Amino acid sequence: MPPLPDPEPSFSSPAMQRRLLLRAAAGTLLFSPWLKAAQARAAVNLAATPIGRMDLPWWRKRFEASLQQVRRSQPELVWLGDSITQNWERSSPQPWADYQPIWQREYGRYQPLNLGFVGDTTSSVLWRLDHGQVQGLSPKVCILLIGANNLGRPHWGAHLTVPGIEAVVDKLHQLLPHTAVLLLGVLPSKRSAWISAETLKINAALAQRYAHSPLVTFLNVGHVLLDAQGQPDPALYLEGHETHQTVLLHPDAQGMERIAQAIAPTLDKLMTDAPDRPMSP
Repeated sequence: MPPLPDPEPSFSSPAMQRRLLLRAAAGTLLFSPWLKAAQARAAVNLAATPIGRMDLPWWRKRFEASLQQVRRSQPELVWLGDSITQNWERSSPQPWADYQPIWQREYGRYQPLNLGFVGDTTSSVLWRLDHGQVQGLSPKVCILLIGANNLGRPHWGAHLTVPGIEAVVDKLHQLLPHTAVLLLGVLPSKRSAWISAETLKINAALAQRYAHSPLVTFLNVGHVLLDAQGQPDPALYLEGHETHQTVLLHPDAQGMERIAQAIAPTLDKLMTDAPDRPMSP
């Protein structure tokens, strides 16, 4: 006759409970350093962490050139952001890709400085600011447009991107204490349903965060890029002028002109209300 199996242990017995508690305590001691490190890693928001892109030759070259430009400039207005901002530098025989005339007409009187970098996220802008991007400047107004690329390859949703944008604003206040910040909402795009939903969340959170701020003016002007159905209008995006293009991300020259006109009254007021800039040493 085969032996009977051992009876199941009684987890309710005092002896077994003591053994389980001792094992749990030993396991906690053994793994607590790993758990603490994992928790610390999980608590880091990369969207609010300075991350440079100096490994990209073109980006390094543009950053170094921008530092030289900053040293030679005394702008009253700075645009800071990603490729949407950098596109202000573009000239083209095609009117929909010819941004420079609009830039000069709308901002030329302010000795403007364009600090837009293709592909930048909030983390890239933070790194630039930490490494002298606005050193020595004291503009009256800084227009900040950032966050679109957070939703792209990094896939940083609103819960990460909003603190990232707030970190950029805080850094600007630290480095440019006499400068008013005009923060623009993330512009509408046609990329994915998730990105569209996160864009709405980001802009709603920023509108609430800065509703009563004496230092930051938040404007969500994305509606000027929408068609009658409330969708991004292909005729106002660079990608919309290409054949079989399914993505809409970068406003074309007409789209940026609409944005410039939408923010003009607010910008004029900020410029008028801004105190005289301190004299350079």
